[in-house]
Amino acid sequence: MNIHNGTLYWPITAVPFKPKHPFEKHDLYDVVIVGAGMSGALTALALVEAGLSVALLDKRDMGSGSTSANTGLLQYSNDIMLHELIEQIGEQDAVRFYKLCYEAVDHIENIVTRLNIDADFIRRPSICFASVEEDVEKIKKEYATLKKFEFPCDYLDPDELANKFPFSKPGALMTYGDAEINPLKFVHGLLQRIEEKGAHLYPYINVEDVVTDDETVHIRTSEQPFFAKNIIFTTGYETIPVGHRVGADINRSYVFVSNPITNFSDWYEQAMIWETKRPYLYIRTTVDNRMIVGGLDEDKPEAPYSQEIIQHRAENLLQQVQKLFPHYKIGIDYAYAATFGESVDNLPFIGEHPTKANHYYLLGYGGNGTVYSMLGSHILRDLLVGKRNEDAEIVQLKRKCGVR
Repeated sequence: MNIHNGTLYWPITAVPFKPKHPFEKHDLYDVVIVGAGMSGALTALALVEAGLSVALLDKRDMGSGSTSANTGLLQYSNDIMLHELIEQIGEQDAVRFYKLCYEAVDHIENIVTRLNIDADFIRRPSICFASVEEDVEKIKKEYATLKKFEFPCDYLDPDELANKFPFSKPGALMTYGDAEINPLKFVHGLLQRIEEKGAHLYPYINVEDVVTDDETVHIRTSEQPFFAKNIIFTTGYETIPVGHRVGADINRSYVFVSNPITNFSDWYEQAMIWETKRPYLYIRTTVDNRMIVGGLDEDKPEAPYSQEIIQHRAENLLQQVQKLFPHYKIGIDYAYAATFGESVDNLPFIGEHPTKANHYYLLGYGGNGTVYSMLGSHILRDLLVGKRNEDAEIVQLKRKCGVR
């Protein structure tokens, strides 16, 4: 599957990661993880720190799939607002899920600090503005809901928004406790640390079949067989080797990264920006003063090969962002298209397969994928060491949307 195409930005910011060899392959691993992107790396860290033996497999260079196209926004708000999620799954589970997302940003910061990973992690507020006047009530309702459950946020009227940004909209929700990160540098740092802690890393190995026999998982690959007590699929938007997704939409989106901008002084704390319209425009900055701008989602699974299409979409995004920041001299230095997935119920797929024992999944579909990867790694760790995790019920695979 063609996960991304065009000129990526993150690879020029990160030193390529190469696993160390040789090491003696285990006859039986506690866990084999398939997919060495954000979800796989975070899960591997949680498991090796819990004392489990881990092999991490990827069919590409590790981190070169969706991680290289990840825009690195870490937010506790989701594509589905809290008041909408309450209507969908009930107050207790919805609020708990939002709290898991809020805590996940703290957990990512803790990992960056504790393991001394250079990942350009910076705390930022976020704003979600009403794209049209009719969306103001929705924004106000979400503000009231978040405040009720003690999530840090403010409501900004048009004048307050105009005082903090070079544009105004009918209204906006500002949330606090969010962050930005360089996802590729973060994953490379994670891979280095988990290797130091004893995990075995295998790039360029494609999983072809998986069979369970007498509680041992037999994994047939393009190179050599692996044997494990458990297997976890963290394959992102790729077709999963075992099982099939139910209630998942695989689409594509477009991104451009600008030239360095001289001055962001009129952009309040360089807050991450998105909107109520669907598909939404989103904007963030980088440590070298560029803007990352994304949107224009399309209902097609593969990134287009045509550079002309990618450039045309980037220019469309540029026109949109230039209306918000009319005095910025914005150019397109990098432009690409990337595959992304969403679940119909706006929740990730995390947990054990409903009928295949010892088969686990962490598929963080949605605009908050890195946050889902973080919270999912803790859920899977608990399940694999035999510890009860009540949060697992919210994202488990047996629900209407899941893995079969």
